[in-house]
Amino acid sequence: MTLRLILIRHAKSSWDQPGLDDHARPLNGRGRRSAIAVGEWLADRGYEPGQVISSDSQRTRETWAFLSGAFETAPKVLWSNALYHAGAQMLLDQLRHASDPVVLMLGHNPGIAQFAAMIVRSPPQHPRFPDYPTAATLVADFGLRSWAEVDWDQGRATDFTVPRDLGVE
Repeated sequence: MTLRLILIRHAKSSWDQPGLDDHARPLNGRGRRSAIAVGEWLADRGYEPGQVISSDSQRTRETWAFLSGAFETAPKVLWSNALYHAGAQMLLDQLRHASDPVVLMLGHNPGIAQFAAMIVRSPPQHPRFPDYPTAATLVADFGLRSWAEVDWDQGRATDFTVPRDLGVE
């Protein structure tokens, strides 16, 4: 059995409301356009999640809302405060509890970039992979029977994109 992880950093958020709590910051216009483009990119390639595990911040919720419109079915979504600015180990711990063979995780830097680099055997050959900009998306496959078995350096990077690759500036 092959397991697939779709790992996305939230799309670009707005800084237009000084004093707004970081957890409550929404997406800006470019972020909304990026999330839509990433959703279409995923759907065009048949990368449709059966389960979503996400930080519960406003910007991750909105990223999911905008990108999910491209999918034919609505997966189960788990919103977790534990993933708000989570480190790589917390992301791995949460992934180990996943139940669907195709999981989409939404999170924040720097944890999501560290997690992406540590979960795959070899990084994708893309100049933006190391800094994992907003809405960066990694697709990684694992030759495992269960997410409980997943560990560092086991994934095979299948695909990677950033909004600029999709024409979003």
